[in-house]
Amino acid sequence: MSNDIWGWVYDTHHQLEQAGQHRLATALVEIAGHAVDGRNEQLDALFPEALASSRALGLPWVEVFLRHWRLQNLLNKRHQGEQAMTEAVSLLEFAHREETEGCPQSVCAVQDFTICHANIDGPGYVPERLAVLEEALQRVEPARACFDCLSREYADTLEDDGRAGEALAHLDLAKTRIQSAGESVSLSFGHARCSALYRLGRYEEALAALAAAEQAYTKAGNRLDEDDLRKGGVIRARLLAALGRYEEALAVLPDGAEADGFADVRHRWTEAVALLVAAGHYPNDARLGIRLAHWVSYLDAAGSHRPCLDLALAAGRLAVARGAREVALALVATAERKLALLRRTDAVAGPLAELAAAARALPVAALPVPAAGLLTHLAGRPGEPTDPEGDLELLAAGRRELGTGGDAAQATDLLLVLAGLFASLGHERAAAELLWEQLDRDPGHRDLVGMLTTVLIEARDGEQLRRLADRVAAADPGGAHWIRARWALAESRWAEAVEQVEALLAVDPTRINPRRLAAAAATELGDYATAQRLYQELLEHALPADPGAPEEQYRTVQTPDLWHLITVASANRDWAVVRSTGARLGIEFDRADGPVEEDWQYVTVRARRADGGQSDLPALRTGPATARIVPVLGEDVPLNHHDLVVFSPALLEPAPAEDATEAEKQRWRPTFELLTLLDPAGYTTYFVDGAWPGPQRWDELRGALRDRGYGIWAYSGEQYRVLDPAAPEDGPGLAGIYAALGVPPTASAAEADALVAGLTAGWTHPLAWPDLAKAAGAGTERHEGIIERYGL
Repeated sequence: MSNDIWGWVYDTHHQLEQAGQHRLATALVEIAGHAVDGRNEQLDALFPEALASSRALGLPWVEVFLRHWRLQNLLNKRHQGEQAMTEAVSLLEFAHREETEGCPQSVCAVQDFTICHANIDGPGYVPERLAVLEEALQRVEPARACFDCLSREYADTLEDDGRAGEALAHLDLAKTRIQSAGESVSLSFGHARCSALYRLGRYEEALAALAAAEQAYTKAGNRLDEDDLRKGGVIRARLLAALGRYEEALAVLPDGAEADGFADVRHRWTEAVALLVAAGHYPNDARLGIRLAHWVSYLDAAGSHRPCLDLALAAGRLAVARGAREVALALVATAERKLALLRRTDAVAGPLAELAAAARALPVAALPVPAAGLLTHLAGRPGEPTDPEGDLELLAAGRRELGTGGDAAQATDLLLVLAGLFASLGHERAAAELLWEQLDRDPGHRDLVGMLTTVLIEARDGEQLRRLADRVAAADPGGAHWIRARWALAESRWAEAVEQVEALLAVDPTRINPRRLAAAAATELGDYATAQRLYQELLEHALPADPGAPEEQYRTVQTPDLWHLITVASANRDWAVVRSTGARLGIEFDRADGPVEEDWQYVTVRARRADGGQSDLPALRTGPATARIVPVLGEDVPLNHHDLVVFSPALLEPAPAEDATEAEKQRWRPTFELLTLLDPAGYTTYFVDGAWPGPQRWDELRGALRDRGYGIWAYSGEQYRVLDPAAPEDGPGLAGIYAALGVPPTASAAEADALVAGLTAGWTHPLAWPDLAKAAGAGTERHEGIIERYGL
C-alpha cells in the first residue's frame, strides 16, 4: 500500500470500484475537491452516506480520510472554532488507534486539531500547537503532501505568536527539504510565504512571491480555479492597498457578495477594504457595516473567538470613522464578550479599549422632535429611508429620553422599531438584549415575543430560544409551541416542527400560519398525507379575503397554499383533490375523474445528484405538479426514462423579460424542483459508444427503438471524436456518438442485445455496448475489439 496519500486514494478507489461500491468510490475522489473549493452543499450531501458506508464496510482508513476532509472544510472554508472542536478531538483520537495509525491521512488529524485551536484563539494556544506540530513533522517525510500542510500550519502558528520572521525562515527551510525530496510545494505554500512577508512589511517581495507561486503552479500543468483566483485576489488586493496602489487593489479585490459566500477570504478582504477606506477609495457606508456585522455574527456563532474579535475591531473602527455610534458600541460589546473567552489578550486588550473610548466619545444624536412623537416623525418622511444608521442613532436617543418611567406602550413601540433596525443592520444579539430588557418591563406583549423569536432564530441562538419558550409557556402554552416549531423549522428538524405545531393546534385549532409551517415540514419529511391534511384544514379555517383588512391577509387562503395542496395531493394520488383545487386556480382538465395524465408542455425538473450537485432534466408535464422524465439516465440521478415524478410548484428561474429576444423566449422552459418519484417506469440503462452513423441512420435507430418501447438519449456533442481505424492515429478521426439506451421492464437484456445488434447490422462503423452484452450473457469480445480499434 502506497504511503503517499494520493497513491493510496487511487488504489482504494480502484478496489472500491471493483467491489461494486461505486458511490463510496466516487465520494473518495470528490470529497477533497468539494472541501477545499468551498462546495459546501455538495460536501454536506455526500458526506453522511459515504461515512456510513465506510463504517458498514469496516474501512477505518477511508473513514479517517472522509472525516479529515470534512473537517478541513469546516475549519478553513467555514471558519468554525468551538463548533468543530468535538469532531476535531474525536478524529484525532480515532486516527491514532491501532487500526488507523498506519493510514497516510492519519497525521493530518493533528493539523485539523491545531487549526481548530487557531480558530478559537490562535495566539492563546501557540505552545500547544507548536508542540504537536513538531512531533508530527518528525514523523512525516518531506516527500509527502502532509509535510507541506504541516509546515504551513507551523508557520501560521509562529505568525500568531508575532514571529513572522521565524515563520518565513521555517517555510523556506521546508521548501528546500520538499524540493530536495523531488517534490514541489503547493500553491497554498506560496500563499503562506506571502502572509509572512506581509506581516514583515515586505509587500513588494510578497507580490513577487505570489506571482512566482501561481506561475509555478500553472507551469506544472495546473489551472487556477475559482477558489485559487479568489484567494489570490484578496492576497494581492491587500498587498497593493498596503503599497498605496489603490486602483490596482480595487481591480483585483473580489466583490463583497463573493466574500459573503467564503469565510476563508473575509479577513484579508476586510483588511484590504479598511486600507482602501482610509485612502478614500472605498465607500464606508451602512452597506459595508451590514456586511461586516453579518460576518462578525457568523464567527460568533461558529465559536471562532479570536477571528470574531479581530473582525469586530476592524468593523468597529470603520463604524467610528463614519460616526455610527450605536453600531460601534454593539461591536465593542461583542469584542468585549470575546475577549473574556481568550487565553491571551496582550495584543488586543489595548486596541479594544481604544475603540470603546472612541465609540463612546462620538456625539449622541439630537432628536428633531420629542421622543413620544419620533416614530410618527420618521414614518412621515417622504421617500425611502436612506440612512439606517442615522435612524438607529435617533431611535436610541429617543429610547433614552423616554427612559423607564414613561408610557410603557410608547416605550415598547419605539423599542420594537429600534430592535428591528438593529437586527436589519446585522446586530441580532444587540437587538435581542434590548428585547429581553423590554420584555421584563412589558412581559405580556406578543409583538415583543414574536420579534425576539425572529431575532434569536437569525442569530442561531438555540439556548436563548429555549429560555424564551420556557418563559412564555405558563401564560401562553401555544406561543411556546410556536417558538419551538419555528426554531425546529429553521434547523431543518422537520419532525419536531410538525410535532410542536400539532401541540399548538390542540390549544388553538384556528391558527393558519402554523399549519403552513407544519405542512412544509411534513412535505420535507415525505409525509404527504399529513401535509395534505394540514393544507385542507388551512382552507377550512381561513378567513374570507378582505381587501380592507391587509393585516389579516396571512389568515386568508393564498395562491401558493392551493399549489402546495395540489402538489402533495399529487404525491398522494388524490386526483379528486388535485382537480377540485385546480378548479379554484382556473385549471381545466381533459377528463373529469381518474388519474391526471395529460400532455401539457415540456418543462425542466431539477433533481439532486448522488454527489450533491444538481441535474436539470427535460420532462413532459402531465398535470399541474407531475411530469414524465424524458432522457435515459445513469446512476448519478435516482430517476430514469419515463418515470413519473411530482415537482414543487414554484418556478426556480423567472420567465424571460418582455424585452427578451424571441430566441431567448423560445429556449426558456419552466424549471421546477423535484419533490418525489411517483411511478418508476422500470427502465434499465446501458451505454452505447462508437462512430456517428449519420443523421438518417441515427434517426432510424432511435425511431425503431422508441416504437418498441425503448428509450435512447445521446450525451455526446459535436466535439466527441473517435479513432478512424482506416486512418493514421494522429488524424482527425471520426465524429462519435455516446448514448444511453433505456431497456423497458418488459424486455430482457438478451432481447435488447439482439435488437440493437439487428438494428445496427450493416453499419460501416459498428457500435459497442459491452455492459449490455455482459448482462445478456453474450460474448463481449466483439465489443472489446471495437473499443480498442476506435479508441473508445
